[in-house]
Amino acid sequence: MGLTTETIPVGVVGLGLMGCSIVTCLLAAGHPVVAVAPIPADVPTAEPRISHHLTDLHSHGILTELPGAVLARLTVTEDYADLRNCRLVIECTLESLAIKRRVYTLIENAVDDETVIASNTSAIPISDLQQETQRPQRFIGLHWAEPSHTTRFLEVICGDQTALVYAEFFYTLSQQWGKEPTLVRKDIRGFIANRLMYAMYREAFDLVEKGYATVEDVDRACRNNTGYWMTLAGVFRWMDLTGVPAYLNVLKDLFPTLSNRTDVPPLIQDIVDRGGRGVANGIGFYDYAPGEAEAWRKTFEQFSFEIRELALRYPADVVKKQLDEDA
Repeated sequence: MGLTTETIPVGVVGLGLMGCSIVTCLLAAGHPVVAVAPIPADVPTAEPRISHHLTDLHSHGILTELPGAVLARLTVTEDYADLRNCRLVIECTLESLAIKRRVYTLIENAVDDETVIASNTSAIPISDLQQETQRPQRFIGLHWAEPSHTTRFLEVICGDQTALVYAEFFYTLSQQWGKEPTLVRKDIRGFIANRLMYAMYREAFDLVEKGYATVEDVDRACRNNTGYWMTLAGVFRWMDLTGVPAYLNVLKDLFPTLSNRTDVPPLIQDIVDRGGRGVANGIGFYDYAPGEAEAWRKTFEQFSFEIRELALRYPADVVKKQLDEDA
């Protein structure tokens, strides 16, 4: 396979919030996309949602083609047979092994032996999922972040049986999707980003439930410390920038005091038990007045474009480029 997106048809199975966002990213990169809706109710809503995303990309100057021309490369269908020519099929369904197993069977019945199947799972190890397929060596993880059509994030994950050549191919290709990808060479539950983030979530729950701080205070600390520098530097670069020995001195005393709980925090269990889904229905860690949750959703959408513009000014090789220019 070459690296010309226009010649690589891609399939996406699952057209919920993230599935539509992934489709948008792939269309914007030039791929012909076949989008399969396992849930029939998603068929009438998928194309309008994707069209909205493409219009946003165009209005922010990220997409140079007119949205209508890009949509011409999209096929929305309920028929898995329409995946027959796809070189990559991305599964983006519910985090249920039974559902994914059924979807993989339907995909493999439609495509040929050369097609790579990928999962957007964030909870089930790739090594477990590939055991549900006929050709596990051609199975990889592609872990996206929402909104997938604006974020630079993507993890390309190898399962225990994945042939590295396929992961490396899509690691390279994904840079044409506007990503700054991470290649996870050994499978581990949660991959890289989620393991880092959930360690922070666990400590955040512990601080609130034990009365050290409120939800608002924890969020404020994250925004104005970690959130201030993390677009530029990851944790190791940050320690280099701010002095490695200081971190050694602190972690000796701090690490033993950090939460290592393994139970589900009551704070989140209570919200879910009350039917809370965050801004999706206005019930979450915060109280939302009428219209406030929707305003937060729109604010996040706008922020994702603006933070993308800032991040693009400081890519991973920003210093190397500066040194090359000065040489």
